[in-house]
Amino acid sequence: MQRTSQTRNAPMSPILHRSLRAFAAGVLILSVSPAMASIADDTVDVDHLIAAYHQAVVSHDAPRLAALFEPTGTAWFTVLSDDGLKRARAKTPDARKVKPGSVESFVRLVATSPSRLDPQHTKLQVRSDGAIATVTFDFSFRIDGTEQNRGSESWQLVKGSDGWRIVSIIYSSNPPRS
Repeated sequence: MQRTSQTRNAPMSPILHRSLRAFAAGVLILSVSPAMASIADDTVDVDHLIAAYHQAVVSHDAPRLAALFEPTGTAWFTVLSDDGLKRARAKTPDARKVKPGSVESFVRLVATSPSRLDPQHTKLQVRSDGAIATVTFDFSFRIDGTEQNRGSESWQLVKGSDGWRIVSIIYSSNPPRS
């Protein structure tokens, strides 16, 4: 289904419900036959991409996570909140407010972390013309059940012949006080 200039700014519950249905269907497919699941299934629409991202992080599935990104180039930036920068500079005087990151380093973290990772998304908004999309939301990133970071996040997506892919992620970083 192709969308035209559509914005959703509602509580996450309808999206979460669809995502959980997609997630449950994906778990069922994976438990029956891993060969049946594919990245194309993950990216059939923006909602599937978001659900696939969450499931790949939670399950530490690095190959699946990496495949959700456009392979020809991506951008990844973190912007510390003013309070977060103040606290970071108290520990490291030359801490930067805007920090580049990479898909590769996040995929490595997901692959190698022994901890339970859980990115939570609320206030989801999607704007798309069917070829490109912007997804914005508030997030809370939890590790072993404890919030390690929160803020706002924006993804830029492109739709190629093999489905939706993430081309950039930017997010504000408001880590909790230590």
